[in-house]
Amino acid sequence: MAYTATNSDFAASHPIFARIADRLKAFGKAYVEARSRQAEIAALEAMTDDQLAERGLTRDGIVRHVFADTYYL
Repeated sequence: MAYTATNSDFAASHPIFARIADRLKAFGKAYVEARSRQAEIAALEAMTDDQLAERGLTRDGIVRHVFADTYYL
């Protein structure tokens, strides 16, 4: 006779795995937030056209400037 477990949530039945999974999720979220460039884009968009011109930027070039090191735009 075979026995099959019906509990599909392995992490819930094993607390150590639940803690590991939670730590991995927290790390992933922190990594994604750290890599986000939305704050830099928002800061540049909040500047006036004159302030952007002092930096050699235009409104059309903000995203290109922020992601230049990553996407070589």
